[in-house]
Amino acid sequence: MSFLSSRPAVSTQHPLHLLRVATYNIHKGVRGVGPRKRLEIHNLVLGIEALDADLVFLQEVRSFNRLEARQFPDQTHGWPRVPQADFLAPEGYAVAYRSNAKTRHGEHGNALLSRWPLGDAGHHDVSDHRFEQRGLLHVPVDWNGTRLHTIVAHLGLMHSSRVRQIERIAQFIAANVPVDERLVLAGDFNDWGERLDAPIRAMGLQRAAAGALPAPRTFPSRVPVFSLDRIYTRGLRCSSTFVPRGPAWARMSDHLPLVAEFELE
Repeated sequence: MSFLSSRPAVSTQHPLHLLRVATYNIHKGVRGVGPRKRLEIHNLVLGIEALDADLVFLQEVRSFNRLEARQFPDQTHGWPRVPQADFLAPEGYAVAYRSNAKTRHGEHGNALLSRWPLGDAGHHDVSDHRFEQRGLLHVPVDWNGTRLHTIVAHLGLMHSSRVRQIERIAQFIAANVPVDERLVLAGDFNDWGERLDAPIRAMGLQRAAAGALPAPRTFPSRVPVFSLDRIYTRGLRCSSTFVPRGPAWARMSDHLPLVAEFELE
């Protein structure tokens, strides 16, 4: 399993032994409808950089979309000329992207932005029915000399679908992630009823909460009520979690990012 040889981008906000992880559903970089529709991808660039995360797990990321590119044609502040994952990555970060859904005008999927070198990225389809295309992005990361497996997930809108998708994630982990290697599973779990923690614990993963009760709330972004965005780990100890809030974060996406810091167990 080869790793890219790029040097990690330097953090100015946290020490080297801490792994800072963020997960963020960016709503394809666009908010609003009709004449009130606006492009937020340029603000998201600033927001993601401000998180100073070693790993950023992104969902609803556009590779391209011809219709929205025509709606926002200005090349300075309009639709990016490159895929959104590459556009959002801070300087020096490695990027992995895999498509989950193909639509009439383009496609979108999951992405990982990493301060640390990446191995080969893989995609695993966990779609439960033809109306929702869902997938996992699996990328090994060389974090400070430690091999770390990352899985970016975005689960379905129906509970029965999510249960079956969790079963497929468990099967994927058992088949592709050695039991003695560390793992981060993060993304938008759409778990409105808080019913997925138990089956995920059965995989040997713990939810990042750092003792927070209730769990950090990320949706909807203006008045967060639900903890849809989550980070689960194996072989790491969570030392802190936080959710950035305020008018700027509320306008960029319908979700807020969840950020957590970890140490080796």
